[in-house]
Amino acid sequence: MTRNSKSSPPAEEADARERLLAAALQTFAHYGFEGATVRDICRAAGVNIASVNYYFGDKEHLYIEAVKRAHTCTGRMENLPLPSADTPPVEKLRAFVREMASRMHAPTSASAMKLMMREMADPGKAAHVVVTEFIQPAAFALRAILRELLPQLDEQQLLMTGFSVIGQCLFYRQNRMVAEMIFGKDTVAGLDTATVADHVVRFTLAALGHAAPIGQVVEGQKVESRQVENRPAT
Repeated sequence: MTRNSKSSPPAEEADARERLLAAALQTFAHYGFEGATVRDICRAAGVNIASVNYYFGDKEHLYIEAVKRAHTCTGRMENLPLPSADTPPVEKLRAFVREMASRMHAPTSASAMKLMMREMADPGKAAHVVVTEFIQPAAFALRAILRELLPQLDEQQLLMTGFSVIGQCLFYRQNRMVAEMIFGKDTVAGLDTATVADHVVRFTLAALGHAAPIGQVVEGQKVESRQVENRPAT
């Protein structure tokens, strides 16, 4: 099946492609790449079996696109807006974490999460594409922020610090259901984007020596910067 002048109108093609991609995400999430069949995917999408080759080339490329779609549904990390170069590094970190926390709190589907976990547990070409196109740029951006904030750290320390920041944000996406089972939905519901982002930033800055310990009171107020604690007397 090839594209030609007698093809369906663009709107119909876009709809068919979207239905095929949505069906692929669901089917691959449930059965995995090997277990899912093109026939089942096309049946679920309500399209001709030749549609996979027409829109995506083959089953593997359909799978890659399905994983990319799942990534966008589970807290995508691509195109993170970055502050200007003259922004203080602490504020750059704050902006990065708030943006990431916001994306981690966006609604997602169980199938998208399941497909991403499947692929990352046994990474293949799709995982490589997602990491290279989406995750790596964000990781490099965070590393640059931390390097500016902590120039004394060696590369290994810098990597582990970055992993800690990302891990805190990811926890609220990957373990929210477990947290709700343990502490109750009402309790966890209070952990909104702003609350989580503020905690991660303050916790991280405190650990890095750029803020007072969490909960510490200085002169009757909670403070974030050690410069406030150590300011000269007047």
